[in-house]
Formats: sequence, structure tokens, C-alpha cells
Amino acid sequence: MPKTELPLGEGLYPVPVALVSCIDQTTQRPNIITIAWCGIICSTPPQVSVSIRPSRFSFNLIKEAKNFVINIPSTDMVKAVDICGMKSGRDTDKFKLCKFNKQDSREISSPAIEECPVNIECILKDIRGLGSHHMFMAEVANIRANSNVVDSQNRIDFAKAKPIVFNRGEYWSLGKKIGHYGFSE
Repeated sequence: MPKTELPLGEGLYPVPVALVSCIDQTTQRPNIITIAWCGIICSTPPQVSVSIRPSRFSFNLIKEAKNFVINIPSTDMVKAVDICGMKSGRDTDKFKLCKFNKQDSREISSPAIEECPVNIECILKDIRGLGSHHMFMAEVANIRANSNVVDSQNRIDFAKAKPIVFNRGEYWSLGKKIGHYGFSE
């Protein structure tokens, strides 16, 4: 099959959608930012990253607090996910607007979002300026999941958690499982 050259861009698709919560260390006011540029960067110790534009309100909040929570929303939260990506925390209380409940984190000062089925508490380790975005690299300090999305082997059941993925400007749900690591052997 012939290939077509495409304009340069990120190219990777789909990517996870996360609601990253953080806190203003001075006022103790929390904020939420929708992030699609996030991922795993190391297994041992477990480390993740989120990439944020310096102009975003959450950028300095996370930089100063040195922690944040990656909250994994479910598909029924897609409208709130979009709101948190479209509104600025400079002039909007997104917890209030989206009717989210703050949940105290166990290991860090930033609150989690109770309505999200999975919450990953992160301690900032490094920030790298890469161009339009800076990558915030963090060590995972704690993971909590709603009991109804955890299977008998203490793993997240993604069919029950119903995560959202971002695909070139569109929100998508995941389809069905088609295999697992090592199933080819």
C-alpha cells in the first residue's frame, strides 16, 4: 500500500486523557487542568510525566507545590474534562464549576478528584523545557482506585474504569481488549 506524507505533528495517537489536580501553596486553592500529553517514563521506581505550556495557570502551581495528582476520568465525565481544558483556573474554580469533590491525598498536598475512578499522586522530580511545553517528571507516591474498578488480582479493570483517550482533537472511549502482553507465545 502506498504511503502519504503528512504534515509534521505529534503523530502519536491515541493518548490518555487526565485531569491533573494541583494546589496553590499560598492560598490553598486547588485547580484542575486537562492533560493529554502524559505518560509513563519509568517502571522502577514508577515515574510518569505531564507536559504543560508555561502560559497555563497550573504550570507555576505545580512548579511551586512540587506535586500533583493525575486523575483518570471515566467516559461519563467527558463534558467536565472538556470544561477543565477550556476554562482557566485563573478566574474559574473548576472543582465548583464541575461539581467535583476534593479528596485529600495520602502522600502529597494536592487534592485528588473523588469522582475519578483512579488517582495517581505524584512528587515532582524534574522539569524540562522542550519547546511549546515543559515536561514535568514525577515519581508515583500513591495510587488509589475505586473498589468497583479493581479486579480480583488488584489491578484496574479498564472496562469498568472506562478511561477516555484523545485522538487529534477528539475524545474517544476504548474499544474491547484484543490481547495481552505475551499472548503471542
